[in-house]
Amino acid sequence: MIAGNRTINYLRISVTDRCNFRCKYCIPASPFTVIEHKKIARYEEILKITKLACELGITKVRITGGEPFVRKNIFSFLEKLCAIECLNDVSITTNGSLLTRGKIEKLSYLGIKRLNFSLDTLDPEKFARITGRDRFQRVWESIITSHELGISPVKINAVVLKGINDDEIVDLAALTLDFPFHIRFIEYMPMGDSAVEKGQQMLTQEIKEKIESRFGKLTSVKQTDNDGPAKKFKIAKAQGIIGFITPISSHFCDDCNRLRLTSRGTLRPCLLNNYEKDILNPLRNSASDDELKRIILSALTKKPSFHGLNDLSSKTIPISHMTSIGG
Repeated sequence: MIAGNRTINYLRISVTDRCNFRCKYCIPASPFTVIEHKKIARYEEILKITKLACELGITKVRITGGEPFVRKNIFSFLEKLCAIECLNDVSITTNGSLLTRGKIEKLSYLGIKRLNFSLDTLDPEKFARITGRDRFQRVWESIITSHELGISPVKINAVVLKGINDDEIVDLAALTLDFPFHIRFIEYMPMGDSAVEKGQQMLTQEIKEKIESRFGKLTSVKQTDNDGPAKKFKIAKAQGIIGFITPISSHFCDDCNRLRLTSRGTLRPCLLNNYEKDILNPLRNSASDDELKRIILSALTKKPSFHGLNDLSSKTIPISHMTSIGG
């Protein structure tokens, strides 16, 4: 599939808006309600849409939430998803708190070799303050177990906020000295009714300078075919990689190869733009495969060439919170 001059081969699928954590930068400040179950796409509907998207050129899928593992029967769904022949890459983003060794073994057996963990701190008390849950040890055990069982690469995503966890930038980066992890620092994206103040936002240049002040100049690492938007670097003699995801300081819209399917069954061509195209209701109203494919292609015609997060007056700033979209 083509959108402008970009080849779209990557579908990010949110299977739920529910999460067992309450992270400050993800959950809105004001009260909110989760989406009614009847409005959430059923597994068979997600699989149908995915198969049609594959026929149009999708080869890579990432499962997100909310937290994907809060949804019942997720492993049965993943087994069917991994059986779709044209998919050569299925991965999952998770907070890791609901994983066990047995579940990670099952993921590996299904062919899922890449996991992204959300982890913003190595301090258990701070972890509880950020997430609203005392689950640091469980998450860390999931990360280490994934590494031991051959999940590669294990990626750890950290959103850095001033006054929250900016004092741990060096500690997080230092994990790459002992483990072949990919530690990815993500610039906070102001979305919806956020509890985070703009002054807490920390951009990549400042994060990188803190790391280099401790470990010396970082060496750039060449991108590979399965890489996302992270700009990759290494500390000298480190096992792992440090990545910077820069939606604010240096957007990567020109290279974006993604389409999103939200848990509500809408196609979202850009995470950071409000436009969505409903595909779930046409599917439930017996639209033909060709009609559904036209909806997918129609959504891609609205894929923007840039986002408006740097312009706080822009009407394109996302009004939805992250869990309702899928990160």
